Amino acid sequence: MTRIQPSASPTPSRAWRAIAALTLSLVLAPVAMADEPTASPAAPAAASAPAAPAATPTTDTPTATPAQASSAADPSVEALVEDTSLGMAHDLSPWGMYKNADVVVKAVMIGLAIASIITWTIWIAKGFELLGAKRRLRGEIALLKKSASLKEASDHSNKEGTLAHTLVQDALEEMRLSANAREKEGIKERVSFRLERLVHASGRTMSSGTGVLATIGSTAPFVGLFGTVWGIMNSFIGIAKTQTTNLAVVAPGIAEALLATALGLVAAIPAVVIYNVFARSIAGYKAQVSDASAQVLLLVSRDLDHQGSERAAPHMVKVG
Repeated sequence: MTRIQPSASPTPSRAWRAIAALTLSLVLAPVAMADEPTASPAAPAAASAPAAPAATPTTDTPTATPAQASSAADPSVEALVEDTSLGMAHDLSPWGMYKNADVVVKAVMIGLAIASIITWTIWIAKGFELLGAKRRLRGEIALLKKSASLKEASDHSNKEGTLAHTLVQDALEEMRLSANAREKEGIKERVSFRLERLVHASGRTMSSGTGVLATIGSTAPFVGLFGTVWGIMNSFIGIAKTQTTNLAVVAPGIAEALLATALGLVAAIPAVVIYNVFARSIAGYKAQVSDASAQVLLLVSRDLDHQGSERAAPHMVKVG
C-alpha cells in the first residue's frame, strides 16, 4: 500500500498570512506611537537593564510633577518660568507700587499727595469765604444806596467788621479831620484816596492763599518728572545687575516711576483750574467793593454840597 505525500500547498498560504500580519502591524504602529505619551529619555536605558533592582520609594522623596519634569528637561523653559515668576511677584496696584518704590520716589509721591490735599482744602475754604463775602456785600451796597447821607449810612451799617462799616467810618474820619478846609475838591480827593486803599486791601485779603495754588500748578509736574527720572534710573541699574531685558522684570520698576508723574499731574491740573476760577471770582468781588466805595464817595460829595449850601445861605436880620 502506497503512502500519499502531503501536499505543499499550505506553505504558501502561511507565508501570505505572515506578510499580511507584518503589513498591518507597520500600518498601525505610527497610530499607536502618536497616542502614547512621549517617553522619557531615560526609558531606553531602563529597558536595556531589566535586571537592575527598582528603588523602593520612600515617603520623604517628593513626586515630580509633569511641569517640573519638563522644566528640568529644558533649561530655556526653566529660565522663562523664573523670569515670569519674578515679574508676577510685584504688586502692580498703586499702593503696591508705592511700597516697592525707592525712598526718593516715595518722598516725591508723599509731597505730591500733600500738595493735592492742600489744593482741595483751599478750594473748599476759599470758595465758602468768597460766596459769603459776595452775599454780604450785595446787601451792604443796597443799604448804602438807600442812605441819603453819611450819617444815615453809618446808622444802617453799624455792624463792626463789615466792609460798608469800614468804608463809611473811614470817610467820616476824613470829613472830621478836614472840617476846617475850604476846598471841597481836596476833601473829595483825600476821601477817594483812602477808599481806594481800602479797596486794594480787601482784594489782597481775599486773594490770600491763592498763590499756593499757582505754585503747586507750576511746580507739581516737574516734581513728578523728577521722581520718574529717578525711578527709571534705578530700573536701568537693576537691568544692568540682573543681565536681563525681559519685560516682566523691567516693567514693575518703570511703572513705579511713572506713578510719580501721574501724581504730579493729579496735583497740578486741579490747582491750575481752581486758581483760574478764584482769579475770576476775586476780580468780581473787587468790582463789588469798588461799587461800594463809589457809593460812599457819592454820599461824601452830597454832604459837602449840603454843607456849602448851608454856609452860603444869607442870614435874615430883623430891623426895627
